[in-house]
Amino acid sequence: MLRSILMRGAAAVAAVVLTYCAAVAQAAQPDALKVSVGARGAFDNQVSEVGQQQGFFQKHNLVLDVLYTQGGGETLQTVIAGAVDVGISIGTLGTLGAFAKGAPIRVIGGSMIGAYEFWYVPAASPIRSLKGAAGKSVAYSTTGASTNLMVLGFQELYGIKFRPLATGNPVATLTQVMSGQVDVGYSMPPFGVAELEQNKIRIVGRGNDLPALAQQTVRFIVVNADALEKRPDVFRRYMQGYRDMVEWMFSSDPQAIAAYAKWAGVSESVARRTRDEFIVKRNALPDQISGLDAIMADAVTYKFIPAPLTAEQIKTLIQLQAPIR
Repeated sequence: MLRSILMRGAAAVAAVVLTYCAAVAQAAQPDALKVSVGARGAFDNQVSEVGQQQGFFQKHNLVLDVLYTQGGGETLQTVIAGAVDVGISIGTLGTLGAFAKGAPIRVIGGSMIGAYEFWYVPAASPIRSLKGAAGKSVAYSTTGASTNLMVLGFQELYGIKFRPLATGNPVATLTQVMSGQVDVGYSMPPFGVAELEQNKIRIVGRGNDLPALAQQTVRFIVVNADALEKRPDVFRRYMQGYRDMVEWMFSSDPQAIAAYAKWAGVSESVARRTRDEFIVKRNALPDQISGLDAIMADAVTYKFIPAPLTAEQIKTLIQLQAPIR
């Protein structure tokens, strides 16, 4: 009988051990997120891929599958369709418009306040400023993206009409401008910085020339609503990894510039100039949505939404994630 009791006890202990080991193994499996990013190479768009390379998301038990699109409008569509979980660098107006129409999306952060985008012409162009570009073709990435908002804003600011033209990503845009297909191109550093240094192009306007835009969130971090509801903790961990990565991007660690330069395919001098001359750290941190009333007013003006969202709608749409201490 004693032997039988001991055997049963050993079996029970073994079962407990196996259950514990299975739980530990399951806990060790990282959670996967699919992330869609507009405009590969832009400084703030490195967060997911370079952050994963540097271990910031592994620290929070995440593995990211990152894909790139032509711009915020295309990225938004991948989130709406449920093809990805997270969309980075999505224009505010396109987001509000899609949500108002019932799209299953939520905003869990802002990816940039103010605008470091710039508009340029070939060095030999007679156009000296956007104010002098009436009737000319002026580029933006995709409809609903932040660059689309800015081009519309420039028209209002200067009281003129352009021929707004969706040209895709900054690389494709540069090709179209230099070949004469487009009069005024848009870019965001590091794209175009080398050409500026070589005097091949001239800046004729900057996003921050729009007074309200300089203090306004221009791009959102958008997630699929169903995915957020099912896995809220995963998204909270993603946002903590995002914060950690942004802090490192602006640190004194020389590897931060080297890693970005390698990812963007630019020299370290261009990478450093991009960070130090065009971007402010506080504007890249994700935990604030600035100028929401102005954003909604613009969305109404440009017919993305028929009326400002109600307080209840805003509460549903914007769900910032608390930091993990």
